[in-house]
Amino acid sequence: MIEFDFERLRALGLTPALASAATTTDPVGATATLQLMRLTEVHRESVRVHDGAQQHSARAAPRLARALDEARTALAVGDWVLVTVDEAEGITVHAPVPRLSHIARRDADGRRHPVVSNVDTALLVMGLDDDFNPRRLERYLALVHSSGVLPVVVLTKADVVAPDTVAEHIATLRSRVSAALDVFAVNATEAGAAAALAPYTAAGQTLVLLGSSGAGKSTLTNTLLGAATQDTGAVREHDSRGKHTTTTRSLFCLPGGACVVDTPGLRALRPDVDEATLSASYADVEALAQQCRFRDCRHHDEPGCAVREGIDADRLKNFHKLLREARRDTLSVFERQRQVAVWKARTKASRARHKDKSGDV
Repeated sequence: MIEFDFERLRALGLTPALASAATTTDPVGATATLQLMRLTEVHRESVRVHDGAQQHSARAAPRLARALDEARTALAVGDWVLVTVDEAEGITVHAPVPRLSHIARRDADGRRHPVVSNVDTALLVMGLDDDFNPRRLERYLALVHSSGVLPVVVLTKADVVAPDTVAEHIATLRSRVSAALDVFAVNATEAGAAAALAPYTAAGQTLVLLGSSGAGKSTLTNTLLGAATQDTGAVREHDSRGKHTTTTRSLFCLPGGACVVDTPGLRALRPDVDEATLSASYADVEALAQQCRFRDCRHHDEPGCAVREGIDADRLKNFHKLLREARRDTLSVFERQRQVAVWKARTKASRARHKDKSGDV
């Protein structure tokens, strides 16, 4: 049996679709009455969940922990979970409700790492100072496009650069990303930033802030909350990079009824995408590819390549790099081992050639 108050949980982002999914979720091994709560923080040994009135500390049931480990995944901030409440044992998480959206990244070994679940909009935060990096933004766009979440670009620190620099950076992005993508330049410390983003903070909506350390995510979170809830820190002068002031992902309730998830800067940003999803992120490349002279054009050095002629060279280089990563992530363990062996053989042969040319013995 599952108990929950829809009206109370709606302020946490509960929708009829999620409520329906919760009622059909049947956790194995759970015999007591289940309650529906939203996961707001994930720690090494515990999690935080919200019941619509207050937050509580909880632990995953051993059966769930084993299942997640075997599936090589984990709970994520934003998950809706079914829990039991016991005066002696506390709150135990027995199962996550099937997610409506999910953002994940991969590590160097191809393993998936959950970032956030059940969000409607991803605010991709990037500073207009030395943090400005279109190639990194394209990686975030690929990360978000694979999840079905709406991306919105928020350029912060509009108050610390000249107006001409703001206009120049916006023009640079407009030449590389879809015209349908919303781009805002704001001072994250002012109420005007919250007003500009009001269309995405309606009651029942959930947002996630993604960006590098020092981009202003926590500052923007505080502005949206109307209170200095998250710690913020200074950035280094020579590169505008910040320390990891925010160390965990946390979900907060906004005054207007929406939720926002603040996240630490990702040290390794590798989108969990396949070739088809990546192509959707680079729709301009796919459209121009139809005009290439050769049907199997790889857009490298082939003659008559419409993509090389029509796409910014740096954007195309980024596309090729992401494509290589996506293909590598689909390799089996055996294929990975074989690829490593080929690289080692090539390196060994290159060193041998260099040794022969130098006359070393």
